[in-house]
Amino acid sequence: MAALIPGQATPIAPHAWRVLGRNPGMMTGPGTNSYLVGDRALTAIDPGPEDAEHTRALLRAAEQLGRPIERILVTHTHRDHSPGARALAEASGAEMLGPSVPDDGLQDESWSPARLLGHGDTLDCGGVALEVIATPGHVGNHLCYLMVDQRLLFTGDHLIQGSTVVIAPPSGSMADYMASLALLRDYHIDTMAPGHGELITEPMATVDKTLAHRRERERKVFEALDETPVTVQELVTRVYADVPDFLHGVACLSLEAHLIKLRDEDRVSHEHGKWAV
Repeated sequence: MAALIPGQATPIAPHAWRVLGRNPGMMTGPGTNSYLVGDRALTAIDPGPEDAEHTRALLRAAEQLGRPIERILVTHTHRDHSPGARALAEASGAEMLGPSVPDDGLQDESWSPARLLGHGDTLDCGGVALEVIATPGHVGNHLCYLMVDQRLLFTGDHLIQGSTVVIAPPSGSMADYMASLALLRDYHIDTMAPGHGELITEPMATVDKTLAHRRERERKVFEALDETPVTVQELVTRVYADVPDFLHGVACLSLEAHLIKLRDEDRVSHEHGKWAV
């Protein structure tokens, strides 16, 4: 397994390198994984937060590899993934491509791509082919990028190693997330390079395990409700009893996403900020 060393270009596959950001934390794990991909030239995927030291690390890696950075892609526009794009583009002259920015107050509004990417688009990244796979769920604008020859999927926060991701409405959608997980079964993927943590070497087992976990959590949500209306904050202690109390604030986001999915399926009701069957 390739070591997670901040600021160092670590090879993860032919023509693909990881550069770990220096932003470890509760929501980012060891930090944000930025990736450099390409043979003749490089494409940077998820340049990370606005951090001059991390930008210098990406530029230094490109210099060591002897390839210019010509493109910058992001999987989504949360503030630990895309704000570093502007400084990297200014320093390298690279073109920014990727999704639009949802208007939910949780996004990096400095992200301004020269071209929007959509599902099925293909890119020649310095002699390496990347296919765009739209994977809304964690956030509505989420994209994954498949390195076709290596069957290597850059997953951003769609799937991360060792943990589940937060689904935060209104842009995040549990229904979309579960559909996007199932979509990955249609692709030939040998390895996943996530936005946080180590490489995922059993991708389809991880997809199936994550889907099963979400379905089990949904079952707990439904069974925790009755005819007495409750708030999300009241419900979270019942549904997430296996999660430490200090994480319940974050868990409320995914809990609300589960409830919205159940409401849209006409399985639960929502009125005056409270939920019931």
